[in-house]
Amino acid sequence: MELYLHIPFCVRKCKYCDFLSFPMENETMGAYGNALLRDVKKASAQYSEEKITSIFFGGGTPSLLPAEAIPTLLSSIRDGFVLTNDCEVTVECNPGTLTEEKLQAFYAAGVNRISMGVQSADDGELRTLGRIHTFAEAVENFHLARKVGFDNISVDVMMALPGQTPASYKETLERIIALAPEHISAYDLIVEEGTCFYDWYEREPEAFPTEECSCEMYRMTQRELTKAGYEQYEISNYAKPGRRSRHNYGYWSNVPYLGLGLGASSYIGNRRFRNTDDLKQYLQGNLYIEDTILSERDMQEEFFILGLRRREGITEDAFVKRFSADTYSVYEKVLCEKEKQGLVEKTKGGYRLSEEGILLSNTVFVALMDAEKENKEKM
Repeated sequence: MELYLHIPFCVRKCKYCDFLSFPMENETMGAYGNALLRDVKKASAQYSEEKITSIFFGGGTPSLLPAEAIPTLLSSIRDGFVLTNDCEVTVECNPGTLTEEKLQAFYAAGVNRISMGVQSADDGELRTLGRIHTFAEAVENFHLARKVGFDNISVDVMMALPGQTPASYKETLERIIALAPEHISAYDLIVEEGTCFYDWYEREPEAFPTEECSCEMYRMTQRELTKAGYEQYEISNYAKPGRRSRHNYGYWSNVPYLGLGLGASSYIGNRRFRNTDDLKQYLQGNLYIEDTILSERDMQEEFFILGLRRREGITEDAFVKRFSADTYSVYEKVLCEKEKQGLVEKTKGGYRLSEEGILLSNTVFVALMDAEKENKEKM
């Protein structure tokens, strides 16, 4: 099982962000830390026999917390849960919020992976995004993490930003590659409703790159990172050999996960449940607002949609091992159709998205969902 802890605080909200996060207040952060500790202890009593293979502190900006906060939470987790000897422990960090003291505290506490939200090497693009750091500060923080001893660092970058060009994006890739992180996540900007970027796009869509331009940046990412020795193991994720993100790879492989903290989601057995996103309610100890029981067919659909995000795709053997052979054909028919369209290709024992299919992955996923919907209506 994997463990996720949500830290919702930020210095300020980025203009593209629709995550559950808000500006920090020291008093609230202290109360939240205590509530999260309570959440850890309550959950560990229920799942004390589960082996934890990865821990991920996400947000928000976990590196905003006081230096002792992450070590205190990790100590409580170790007291209540069983961790594997090689448990991956990641903390999301934003440049501009890191100090040597914090990094040393993380390292001493057993954090063995840092995920750094750099996003761009262009300071103008960073200002457009609403980030609080410059690229020079991101580089300084990266080297500081190396100095402390971190040998597994992931860097996030974003493409298809307003005003971004293939040339400026290529420069970002080159400058990130020069840092030699073990892992790079390269995300296409999604303009989400309720964000500043959404309002901007409604007023001025021409300020954003065209779909053709976005595709060019995506192919550039594949080409440049592969040339630099990174393996693309998921639609948006690249890693040096042996440095895949175990936590994120688990999401795409249907590994059970437990989410703790405000608005955190969990997926265990055939249950999907989510904590309240009302901070006042959470601090008072009222945790759950949604609990869904997934049917066998719901889980099969997720198996295909999540599994196809991985570059190796899915196999019939893995499906049959978990479910039953007679239902595989429902999805195989769709995949055969998409193979004829050039969006899916056969592998040894299964299917994966083609290069073109990666760019049009939503087309494949929607077709799978439609096939399942049609099948349910016939039942």
